[in-house]
Amino acid sequence: MTNLQSQELLAQQSEQLNYLRRILLAPIYDVAVETDLTLLTKLSARLNNQVYLKREDQQPVHSFKLRGAYNKLSNLNEAECIHGVIAASAGNHAQGLALAANKLGIKATIVMPKTTPDIKVDNVRRFGGEVRLVGHSFNEAQEASIKYAEAESKTLIHPFDDVDVIVGQGTVAKELLQQLPNADVVFVPVGGGGLLAGMAVYLKQLSPNTKIIGVEAQDSACLKAALAAGKPVDLPQVGLFADGVAVKRIGKYTFDLIKRYCDEVITVTTDEICASIKDIFEQTRVIAEPAGALSLAGLQKYCATSEHSDQSLVAILSGANMNFHSLRYVSERCELGEKREAVLAVTIPEEKGSFKRFCQTIGNRAITEFNYRYTGEPSANVFVGVRLSGSVEERQQLLNELASANYQVNDFTDNELAKLHVRYMIGGKNSVNEKTADNVNERIFSFEFPEHPGALEKFLDAMGEIVNITLFHYRNHGAAFGQVLAGFEVSSDKESEFFQHLNALGYQFQEATNNLAYQAFLNK
Repeated sequence: MTNLQSQELLAQQSEQLNYLRRILLAPIYDVAVETDLTLLTKLSARLNNQVYLKREDQQPVHSFKLRGAYNKLSNLNEAECIHGVIAASAGNHAQGLALAANKLGIKATIVMPKTTPDIKVDNVRRFGGEVRLVGHSFNEAQEASIKYAEAESKTLIHPFDDVDVIVGQGTVAKELLQQLPNADVVFVPVGGGGLLAGMAVYLKQLSPNTKIIGVEAQDSACLKAALAAGKPVDLPQVGLFADGVAVKRIGKYTFDLIKRYCDEVITVTTDEICASIKDIFEQTRVIAEPAGALSLAGLQKYCATSEHSDQSLVAILSGANMNFHSLRYVSERCELGEKREAVLAVTIPEEKGSFKRFCQTIGNRAITEFNYRYTGEPSANVFVGVRLSGSVEERQQLLNELASANYQVNDFTDNELAKLHVRYMIGGKNSVNEKTADNVNERIFSFEFPEHPGALEKFLDAMGEIVNITLFHYRNHGAAFGQVLAGFEVSSDKESEFFQHLNALGYQFQEATNNLAYQAFLNK
């Protein structure tokens, strides 16, 4: 070993010991509580492993964020507290910081987007925080918080990329080892990485054989992107559903710790998260928020692909601040996440008895959804949901049975456009090209619309005079942004101008014209 390598090793060991000491001494129990470790008996039997849930929903703010916020504030000096603290947040960090500041007698200001649900705004005020509603997105609120901090000499509190915050979150690991000293694998949700970083640096020192797996939402995988690039990078966009982990860029401090102490990263889909929300509810009667159920979804994915059995597996239930209006969406999607429903497009003859013959081919399986509209054509595309027992193999068997009966089938079980929009729109067809010149085509785009008055008007002002709108479907699942599917008549000579206006609009979008679900049910 060279002298330089020796120095680097000593520096790393010193860092490890410093984190360990600070986590052990963190004064968080002035306001936080030691949360339960709950054995999920039914899920354990199903997965052939001992499955535990670390219950951070039991904190006074129903989230682990209180730990890091309180530890950070308790380490501020008098000069840093005199003008108060400030943060931008639309969720759990806001509530944790407000309660922590109230406990320590520090004035807290939380900058929140105007789209933030009233329940979260009211909770921050209930915990003693001043709320300032600014902008229609988190980025706008964050920019405002930085300006307020500079203008009013307030101390800015980062939600995850701060050593004191990381230390506070690491106390979850301290409790876990006291409750279950021999955990085989621990699954930790990842947004900005504060919880994973704090837990990983602690666990790897005191329980080096414990495997630590970070779990990300597939549409917000900033850690996975950073590991691939070798450094933190910006995601072009993040998903809406698991808003508690919807972070575009992993923290610098958190990434440095995670890449050294985390063993693996798993990504999960929205449907898999919904299935885990249902599992948590059925076992504990707690409704976890999407980010809160993220780690259990990762645990279940691990069990589905691992040959290990009879292991002690722990998932961190990081929060339970669920927006009530999201429950409908969760209910719709959980069976897909459990592999208990197949969503299919099937072409059947347009003749008497076709539906009956199709049901006979399905056999004893229950049909959960059937969407059809008469078009006068020799055949019809029907949108079908079919109940399954819970295996991928059964879905493939069903597809094979339908193909053997000479049905043309498209499997839309994993097609987000089909599940989010198309299933609610079946019944009409596009006839743009029949009515207009050949150089006019319908183009389909999906958008993220902010949930605030005037968003639709802004959209229409920007696009309504440029091209004709041919299709519009809006879908919200309780987030600050809703999902919109829109179609436009776009001629070849207007295409450049169209995209200029689309980009100037400022809403995130992607084209979906070639999506098979659109082609099957909504195109001409």
